[in-house]
Amino acid sequence: MSTVNSFGAKTSLTVNAREYEIYALDAVEGYRRLPYSLKVLLENLLRTEDGENITAAHVQALAGWDPNAEPSEEIQFTPARVIMQDFTGVPCIVDLATMREAMSDLGGDPSKINPLAPAEMVIDHSVMIDVAGRVDALELNMDLEFERNRERYQFLRWGQGAFDDFKVVPPGTGIVHQVNIEYLARTVMTREVDGALRAYPDSCVGTDSHTTMVNGLGVLGWGVGGIEAEAAMLGQPVSMLIPRVVGFKLTGEIPPAATATDVVLTITEMLRAHGVVGKFVEFYGEGVAQVPLANRATIGNMSPEFGSTAAIFPIDDVTLDYLRLTGRDDEHVALVEAYAKRQGLWHDPKREAEYSEYLELDLATVVPSIAGPKRPQDRIVLTDAKESFAKSLPAYAENTSNPTAVKGADYTIDHGIVSIASITSCTNTSNPSV
Repeated sequence: MSTVNSFGAKTSLTVNAREYEIYALDAVEGYRRLPYSLKVLLENLLRTEDGENITAAHVQALAGWDPNAEPSEEIQFTPARVIMQDFTGVPCIVDLATMREAMSDLGGDPSKINPLAPAEMVIDHSVMIDVAGRVDALELNMDLEFERNRERYQFLRWGQGAFDDFKVVPPGTGIVHQVNIEYLARTVMTREVDGALRAYPDSCVGTDSHTTMVNGLGVLGWGVGGIEAEAAMLGQPVSMLIPRVVGFKLTGEIPPAATATDVVLTITEMLRAHGVVGKFVEFYGEGVAQVPLANRATIGNMSPEFGSTAAIFPIDDVTLDYLRLTGRDDEHVALVEAYAKRQGLWHDPKREAEYSEYLELDLATVVPSIAGPKRPQDRIVLTDAKESFAKSLPAYAENTSNPTAVKGADYTIDHGIVSIASITSCTNTSNPSV
């Protein structure tokens, strides 16, 4: 909890007659030139300054960020919440339960062991499809799911009731990153602190590399290991170097024939060629407003594929429309808008922040594409698919042609035949159109 306010940043914001405590960025000289993502980090430091782990010097180092310098300044980032999926998240809850046992053995109060940052777990990685092609398939698959994982689910159900600030989203609800952007992400968080209702930017770390999908909603977040997630749950900040930030300017509009996947593959190819490992990527410009939220989420989701720590879109009207679409109440949407505008986090296409490196894409030039035979960054223009397939085939098959009859059917299969399977892809779940 912050005990120091060196810059006098603590102030209030009133939205629809409700007062919120905020840490104003304009208390720090030079904040306006910073990229969106670094403004989020700056607010984080102002709010968590304690004079020891996080000091005024850290705030000044971020405010005086040199976009051209190699990362050398270390800061402590305290994510607003932790998002977990069952595969990697269960051990974190086991550790908390073990800590409670240890506390009890020491004669202390085990109920004092709780996450200090809100933690949410979505059960999605264990789901399998045993039954398909019938109206009761979902019900039968869910019955099998609970039967196989009964003990684990009972433990998680206990955890949800036993720990403060810990929620579990049951299986069969959706993939973790989709649930995150549709339901769990706040864009702007609120929390009661010392009797005041505090508002601050949503941010998260998650136990999955594709946590970056939430970047599409203006939420700074990325994937971490279980130990780092557990530490964040217990209030420990994430140590990081102030990163280089790549400004990716978007212009034009996406052509009707191009899908979100085409845009993603084009951007991925550009970013892989440019080199963005360990950097933040941030989208800005007139074209941002032309990118639907679902497409933004797909682009953010691909951050691990092109290697950046995050690939974030700023808050704008598209963000607000999505919050309304997914059932957020009017009061919260009003807060997101008012807070973003007050803090300089609202996207202004006419204003360009300072960036370490620059890229630009005219969305009108995006054409239908497919991912390469091995890696998504090896994009192939759809019109070149036949030629590319013929060139690539010898590397994958000894015989260039080997027609095989399908038992019980009146057709054969050969190289190049396209089959459709039931596949859950977190890259595509954000966008029903793809």
